Amino acid sequence: MHDQWYKKQDLGNGITSLSEPYVHRYFSANLFHLRGRDADLVIDFGMGLCPLRPHLGLEAGKPVVAVATHIHADHVGAFHEFETRFGHAAEATAFARMSDQDTLADVFRNLPGAVTQASGLNVSAENHRIAPAPLTRTVGEGDIIDLGDRRLRVLHLPGHSHGSIGLLDERAGLLFSGDVIYIGGLVDDLPCSDRALYRQTMQRLIDLDVDCVYGGHGEAMSAQQMKAIARQYLQGTSARATV
Repeated sequence: MHDQWYKKQDLGNGITSLSEPYVHRYFSANLFHLRGRDADLVIDFGMGLCPLRPHLGLEAGKPVVAVATHIHADHVGAFHEFETRFGHAAEATAFARMSDQDTLADVFRNLPGAVTQASGLNVSAENHRIAPAPLTRTVGEGDIIDLGDRRLRVLHLPGHSHGSIGLLDERAGLLFSGDVIYIGGLVDDLPCSDRALYRQTMQRLIDLDVDCVYGGHGEAMSAQQMKAIARQYLQGTSARATV
């Protein structure tokens, strides 16, 4: 029955997306597996309610780089399953301890309907804890993750959280944006959020040259959709600042 937990979608070009349809929509994130010539890359890790690694179809002996776009529970639950773990230095301490204060896992545990049982799995949210996953390497602005036949550049995009990052495949015109931007209501009012930095990030996204954006939630975005969301955010926060 574990095979039913993750929903998979082949995005082409050696990229698979996964999601957790039986998790409340607030905490059902998009996860990505990119197959490279010399190494694979996994971006974000769901809630960790069901093991992730066995569902990826990884090649025996092939290196796997695991990158968390930020510290929140729906993106780091299965992070500990991987030996090579990258994340931004601003959240390195948080990855090592995975406290509720940092991950917001307590919000998930107390959320009505946090998990449905339609999968047939005996999964409960009430006692769920995120396992610590100390980083094996911190990454920051401009760092390159090289898979052999594809290279992704790290963009530091704070605002939603201090250590939020995106991964940019410049050659393919793809951005994996985590929770920095996606179709849906963006969150900028958490203890780890910074609206001023988020505005700077949104302006940067408006100026970014990409073709397709895969966010941490929702459907893929075109560059036009991403930039429209960014402009809407700037307009909305400007209005709030002048009230």
